[in-house]
Amino acid sequence: MAGHSKWANIKHKKARTDAKRGKAWSKCSKAIMVAAKEGGGDVSANLSLRYAVEEAKGVNMPKDTIERAIKKGAGETGGADYVSVRYEGYGPAGVAVIVDTLTDNRNRTAPEMRTLFTKSGGNLGATGCVGYMFEPKGILLVEEDKTSEEQIMELAIEAGAEDVELEDGIWTVTTEVNEFIAVKEAIDGAGIETTSAERTMIPNMSVEAKGADVGKVIRLIDNLEDHDDVQKVYTNLDASAEDLAAATE
Repeated sequence: MAGHSKWANIKHKKARTDAKRGKAWSKCSKAIMVAAKEGGGDVSANLSLRYAVEEAKGVNMPKDTIERAIKKGAGETGGADYVSVRYEGYGPAGVAVIVDTLTDNRNRTAPEMRTLFTKSGGNLGATGCVGYMFEPKGILLVEEDKTSEEQIMELAIEAGAEDVELEDGIWTVTTEVNEFIAVKEAIDGAGIETTSAERTMIPNMSVEAKGADVGKVIRLIDNLEDHDDVQKVYTNLDASAEDLAAATE
């Protein structure tokens, strides 16, 4: 968990530009549309849609934008037909990388993913080649000064969280995926602001990179996240806080 915490903390301290926010909203809209298409537009009855809406709220996506995406996905208005495709591979230094995409054209997305991996010094692998190194979890980040240790521990554990850790001024609350909503609602209900709340993939084994290799991995992650079809990128990168800081300056 520590490696994930270091990376997550640095990632969420990076400056958020309007362009990045716009891209985040676009990705959230796709996720909402796909969830609504597959399970219907009722948030209370469609858990996948509820997850997608919660993540959209986490990046301050406007309510009317969320509602439009739900209507598109549920077929009430026109929208593109997206499918979910996961890509797996290795980045520099043998670091494992999982890429979740929503695409309306697999024939376009697959070669573009391969090119991004190859240009980074890595390689795109077969489905399942690195997936066994990860497990799905819920992760919520809360700045240390937003709550007390006693409050965050009591709220999170009573709501079903697995673990609560403090590192670099950030509380990291870890949950099983099916407990994520309950824990988030408990924290929100107490008026505690979260820096980030998402379902993610946590590595159960990490690969350490050092020096310039850390920068190469971070550039691969950035390039993948900038791709319009990419929803999320997961890695088992482990590196020192100093190397991560230098790579994300």
